[in-house]
Amino acid sequence: MPQPSRTPTEQPVTLVGPGIRLEGVLAVPPRSVGVVVFAHGSGSGRFSPRNNFVARKLQNGGLATLLLDLLEEREADDRRKIFDIDLLADRLLLAKAWLAERPETRPLCLGYFGASTGAGAALEAAARDPSFVGAVVSRGGRPDLAERYLPAVIAPTLLIVGSDDTPVIEMNEQALRLLTCPKDLVIIPGASHLFEEPGTLEQVADHALRWFLRHLPSCPF
Repeated sequence: MPQPSRTPTEQPVTLVGPGIRLEGVLAVPPRSVGVVVFAHGSGSGRFSPRNNFVARKLQNGGLATLLLDLLEEREADDRRKIFDIDLLADRLLLAKAWLAERPETRPLCLGYFGASTGAGAALEAAARDPSFVGAVVSRGGRPDLAERYLPAVIAPTLLIVGSDDTPVIEMNEQALRLLTCPKDLVIIPGASHLFEEPGTLEQVADHALRWFLRHLPSCPF
């Protein structure tokens, strides 16, 4: 897949942790009111066209974004690691710590945008370290993979699912019952799991932007 062109605010970054190097793209628009870390699902990474589409919408709305490969290239086809939610959450927490050290993102409250398995990782990370986490949004996510962490999530959480994605709707409805934080479930009419239908991904981006703008600027944590 060709790499998407960058906007002037975007820059490639590398996060280094114990035995790993994670590649990402950071965008910090002027006067950003929050920063959103993207947790990709099923082995996809920073060049995911769907998450890049949502990221541009968030950037235009005044939010910084970090699109990150949660798996190294050598790990991307390892199904065990794709579904290792603990591992993915560890790497989201590495990204959170990294953003807290950068002058341009240190003062910003953080949000997680998780897709598919990445949604489970985002919710686990939000539960394990809730400080300065102001909101979570899940797109076609698998929050059930973080089931034991859901009652501990305190960040306002929005679950977005397509109306044609019946099994995932049921998983999200169950997760909604377990969440005790401010929460909502939005079902996008006519959308499948990947939101490939005309106009459906735009609706996801609009809902995500509203949720983050509602909660990140006034993040109390």
